[in-house]
Formats: sequence, structure tokens, C-alpha cells
Amino acid sequence: MIRRHPGQFALWLAVVVVSIVVLASIRGPDLLGVSGMLDFLGRASAIVGLVMLLLAAALSARLPGFDRWFGGLTSLWRTHHLLGAGSLLLLMTHPLLLALAAADDGVGSAMARIFPALSDWPVWSGWAALVLMMIFLAPSFHFFGRPDYQRWKWLHRLAGPAVLLGLIHTYQYGRTLAPAIESALWTLLGLLALAALVWHFALSRRFGRRRYAVERVIMVANNLVELVLEPIGRRQLQYRAGQFVYLTPFDEMLSAGHAEEHPYTLSSSPLEDRLRIAIKDLGDASRAIQTIRPGSKVTVEGPYGNFFPDDAPPRQLWIAGGIGITPFLGRARHLALLVQPVDVHLIYCVQDEARARFLDEFQQIAVRLEGFQVTPHFFYRQGPLDHAFIDAHCADTAERAVFICGPGPLNQLARKLALGAGVGRADIHTEDFELV
Repeated sequence: MIRRHPGQFALWLAVVVVSIVVLASIRGPDLLGVSGMLDFLGRASAIVGLVMLLLAAALSARLPGFDRWFGGLTSLWRTHHLLGAGSLLLLMTHPLLLALAAADDGVGSAMARIFPALSDWPVWSGWAALVLMMIFLAPSFHFFGRPDYQRWKWLHRLAGPAVLLGLIHTYQYGRTLAPAIESALWTLLGLLALAALVWHFALSRRFGRRRYAVERVIMVANNLVELVLEPIGRRQLQYRAGQFVYLTPFDEMLSAGHAEEHPYTLSSSPLEDRLRIAIKDLGDASRAIQTIRPGSKVTVEGPYGNFFPDDAPPRQLWIAGGIGITPFLGRARHLALLVQPVDVHLIYCVQDEARARFLDEFQQIAVRLEGFQVTPHFFYRQGPLDHAFIDAHCADTAERAVFICGPGPLNQLARKLALGAGVGRADIHTEDFELV
């Protein structure tokens, strides 16, 4: 979903402002011939690329609550990925343009410009930064397929050295911006990136996580459990219905995922004194956690997400599929505890009745809660979700805010159907967890 959020606007505005400042710094010699212009463009691409890299690093802090300025953590990560990809492309262009600028004096000059003597360590620090960027950013591109989550996380630890080496290179060779502007720019952004990396990789484990114990493990199905977590100590998690957390289990008997963090949606209401998290078997870690032992310790970090924003219209259509039902489960449980009339219609898309997890609970809530309706959609019986089905059960879709969470194909289809029904783009809310 593309929406305007203050955080996104501020970040891209910063990139635009820096680009304008760089262009305003062009001097007469930069306009003399093709080589002069290529040299300037090479330096400009380095400045804007490094700014984007530092801003991307600053977004990695994953401070709870900060993501709401971006429309939720998944939206923040998309901005982070765009900044990272843009910075990589610009920084890869940087040495190429400088080499082309020096090519007027021969191929030897071009090669010497980008591959100098080994004693010229500032240039080699720039190359080291670029190589590290290629290593930790390449798996994020879909061209290489879906990366292993834990390997992707470990590779991203190279971001710290890459940022440091890039700043060293820039401090040694900066000659485009005015000295005062250049010093202020790199100092400010460098400190922001450093603070974010220190928090994310070091301090968050000590100060950002809350300790819980597994009180119960409810077997919802043979591939789905709901954990009930009891707080340890007074630092309980404060959250809003529909948000998610990073859960780290410490049951040493787990076959996979021990001491690894993974994102899971909270299925409980903030009014409950226990956390509930529904987890489906979707990989090694989520499969292993189906067997976690009651009494074992876990930590949760968060909350994250802004799936149900405070200013959302009260008339709502929810479209869920698969384990994407969990944010709606937490929200429905919360509305049921509030005991206030609502105007909410849930369309729950599953393959067949056997896979309609929690449907009985939703139907019970619909009986007790005025204005709450639930309609199951069975793919094997009714085919893909379509306009006719939605119109038959929720004729006033165009007048509602639409919330969508499920597998990627369903998200895309439901969004298309909502737009076709006349729902405005700003009133379509989606949630996914791709590399968060």
C-alpha cells in the first residue's frame, strides 16, 4: 500500500534537499567538457548514495513506536529497502563515472583512478565498503530468490563496517561540498546511523525486550498453536490490538529457532493480563516452536505495526486468509471485551471448512457483539474471492475502510477487488511480514 506518512516524507525530502545542495555546488570547471561533467556526477552519486545508506542504517534501529511514523514496521522496512537499493546503485556508479572521467588521459589513467597503489588506503576503504554493501544487500533483491531469514539477518551485520569505511573514504576525499556543510552532514548522519546500529545490535537485547514464560500451549490444529505467555516481573508489554512482536524462545529442547527472534502477531487483546500469540508451521523455527514446553522462557520485543490506525473509519471490511487471521483475531477479541457496538464485517478466506481456524470463536463474537459480522469464503467450494461474493455479503464496501492480511496472492486480489469496488487507496490497509 502506498500512503503518505510523515517519516517517509521527511526521509525522501532529506534526499532531495541533499541532491539540490550537491547540484548547487557545481563549479565552472565541472562544466568544461565531458570529463569534467562525468567527474562531478561521479562525486555527486557518491554523496547522495552515502546519504541514502546512512538514512537506511538509521532506520534499522527498530525502536517500538517509531515505525508508526512510517505506517508500521513493514512500511518502514520497505522504505529502508528502497534507500538501501538506491544507495547501492549510486555507489556502484561512483567509481565507474570517475574512471570514465579519467579515460581522456588513457586507459592507464582510468585504472589508476579507481585502483591506485595499495598505500592509498582511503580509496581501498571505499572499495571495501562497496564490497560489503554488495554482500549484505544482494540477498534482498528478488533476483536471487527468497533468502534464508537468519542468514539474511547475519549478513546485515556487515552494515556497520560498511558505513564506517564509507565515511572514512568520504572524509578523506570530500571535495564537492563546502567544508562546513560536508562536516555537518556526515557528522549528523554518521551519528544517527551509529546510534541506530548500536541500539539494534547491542542495547535492544538488554533494554528493549520483555521477559515472559510460556504458561500454556494450545494446540489449535496439527500445524497451529497459540502460546499463552505470563509476564515475568513488572515490565509488561503495552500494545494495541493487531500489532506484532519479535519473539525469542529459550527452550533448549527446540529442534530449531532456539534464541532466534522471529516476528509474530499478537492474538490477544490489550485488556488481557496474558499475551497470546498464534503461530503456524511455516518453516523450521515456527515448526519447532509447536513443541515448546510450558514453563520455558521467552522474550518479546515491540510492539510494532500500525495495521489498525487510530484514525481509521469505524465502518470496516476485514479480508483475511491463512495465518493472516491473527491480527483480526486480536482486534475482534479486543472489541468483544470493550462491549461497544461496531460496524465491522469479516470475510475469512480459507480453502475449506477444516482450515477455518478460530471461525467458531469469531461466530461466537458475532453473536455477542452488536454490528460484528463474519462470512467464511471457501476456495474449494466457491473459487477465488470475487466482486460478486463481496457484493452479496457486504454491499456497501465502497463506504468502508478495508483491512487485508493473508498470503501474497490473496492480498493482491483483495486489494484489486477493493479498488474496483470504489474504495479509496488511503482506506485500504494491508499487513505482511516479508523480511521484517
